[in-house]
Amino acid sequence: MRGAGAQLELVLGAPPHDGASFLRRLRALGLDSRIERCELTNNRTVMVSHYGAVLRVHKGYLGAPPHVWRAIVAFVGCRTRRARRDAERVIVEHAPRQEAAPRTRRIARPRREDAVLIAELAKAHDEYNRRYFDGSLEPIAIAVSRRMRSRLGQYTMAGDGLSHEITISRSHIRREPWTEVLHTLLHEMVHQWQAEQGLRLDHGRAFREKAREVGIEPRARRSMERAWHGDVRAAI
Repeated sequence: MRGAGAQLELVLGAPPHDGASFLRRLRALGLDSRIERCELTNNRTVMVSHYGAVLRVHKGYLGAPPHVWRAIVAFVGCRTRRARRDAERVIVEHAPRQEAAPRTRRIARPRREDAVLIAELAKAHDEYNRRYFDGSLEPIAIAVSRRMRSRLGQYTMAGDGLSHEITISRSHIRREPWTEVLHTLLHEMVHQWQAEQGLRLDHGRAFREKAREVGIEPRARRSMERAWHGDVRAAI
């Protein structure tokens, strides 16, 4: 009865209103004790992510049903791929709707010192397209980001009147060997292939099979991503 009462309180009580109150709810549902802080976001692509002791959750989940909160708890602490997939499915199915009109992505003018890097990445894209995709991938804009810190690269589908794009982190280029940068490029090209094949942008079975086919490790950053008005991003 004690456990049932605690669960009843969670269902009928006032919904959490900030990160601290949401963290208390998630802890009551069994959230990993190593999570010390919950930050609410309005990010339109990443729904749930966690790094170290910090959990970042879209603020729209404050009013979600308790079983969705349990899925967030499971996503943070899952030990198996199946458990993670089950949690992801619930989280994505209940993703909050966008509250405002979508913002138009800005196309940043590349710095002069990045122009050579972009040219080399574009050349590698052409070569990999011929070698691994039979030249079937569409031409794509390639950018180098100096603001991308937690991700190595990102593929963004066309949206808001803009074309699709592959972005590579400038810090990744600075820190890692060029072979690792090309590995990241090829990873994002597999996401491009997913999009052009009409497949879901994720790191599921289709992605893993294609990644192994082109000779890369199908690793991924641990985050949940979501489409908003055609603007979809997949990251590593």
